[in-house]
Amino acid sequence: MEITSGMSNCRSGCKTQDHVNWGECARAANITVSNDPIAQSIKATDKELSAYRDARKQGIQPRSTKMHDIKAAVMASNTLGKAVQA
Repeated sequence: MEITSGMSNCRSGCKTQDHVNWGECARAANITVSNDPIAQSIKATDKELSAYRDARKQGIQPRSTKMHDIKAAVMASNTLGKAVQA
């Protein structure tokens, strides 16, 4: 004798409602989690840090690791013809 709680093992949006458990139902639905905002933030930070490292290799000392400070220091260095120490 099988005892059921009256609840389905499937998600409410499942079209078949015939899965053995919720995990099987979720896998069948190919549910994914998107972290695009996080990935974009990490990508932007990596880009800034890479630009900062490049500037430091040239002897330039930007005011911060933010892209606007890096660009300003590089532009000032190019204008003056020597590395700028912010």
